[in-house]
Amino acid sequence: MIRNRRTAEHYKWGNCDAWRLLDQPDLTVIQELMPPGAAEVRHFHRRARQLFFVLAGRMQIEMAEQVLTLEAGDSIEVAPQQPHCVRNASADDLSLLVVSAPSTHGDREENEPLQGERRR
Repeated sequence: MIRNRRTAEHYKWGNCDAWRLLDQPDLTVIQELMPPGAAEVRHFHRRARQLFFVLAGRMQIEMAEQVLTLEAGDSIEVAPQQPHCVRNASADDLSLLVVSAPSTHGDREENEPLQGERRR
C-alpha cells in the first residue's frame, strides 16, 4: 500500500499534525508538520533510537547541552536515553520525518510537565 499524508493515520499533538507512515513494533516512521513556535517538552526514550530528517523548514533540537539548527536535507540521530527537545523557532512551517527503532509506544520519559505535546 502506498502511504502518504492522504492515506496514513493522522493524529494531532499540541498544534502539530502527524501521519503514521509506518507503525510496527520494531520501526516507526512519522511525518510531522510543526507550525512556527511549536515545540515538544524535553524528554528521552528508554529503548528507541531516533532519526529526525528535515523535509522543509528549519528545526532546532536541544540535546547534550547544545541547541542545533537543521535545515531541509539535514538529519540528526538521537540515541536511546538521550534527553532532547525539538522546536520550530522559525517563521515558516517545519516538515520532518521521525524514524524510531524500535517503536516509541510506551517508551517516552518526560523531563518537563505535559502540555499537550507529542506523547511518543
